[in-house]
Amino acid sequence: MITEIEQRLYNTLDLLEIEYIRYEHKAVYTIEEANQLDINIPGQQCKNLFLRNRKGDTHYLVILHEEKQADLKLLSHQIGSTSLSFASEERLFKYLGLKPGSVTPFGLINDSNKEVIVLIDKELVGAEKLNFHPNVNTATISVSYKDFEKFIEWNGNKINYVNI
Repeated sequence: MITEIEQRLYNTLDLLEIEYIRYEHKAVYTIEEANQLDINIPGQQCKNLFLRNRKGDTHYLVILHEEKQADLKLLSHQIGSTSLSFASEERLFKYLGLKPGSVTPFGLINDSNKEVIVLIDKELVGAEKLNFHPNVNTATISVSYKDFEKFIEWNGNKINYVNI
């Protein structure tokens, strides 16, 4: 069943003429759980981290290859930030309108003030297909990198490419 928050995303993707394939599955909260699903989803699975700086006045959405681990200390130096840590569940909902387990760049449609800075792992650039939750963790959608970038640029958030 498609929820209202999910349908809002699909309406936006349709408006932008972004093609996607939807795969429905049981709720998953981690990459490990997603990899145990008995479903073949072609393309690059992505890990998405919602972070904040020490003061809590800057928030980042980090998008990286599923098998990578982000070294937050090195990342903070790379982007010229104070130390980074995971943002709280309350901040996740405030800025992206999401719940834990459903962190995705598509939550940026809820960031009306464009406050979240998007950090994309350079290794993902040009991937044929990228896979993300569509603002809920009971489905995964697959989009081309070109269309993913189109969505991010349409949304208007600042984007930085990083080496993770």
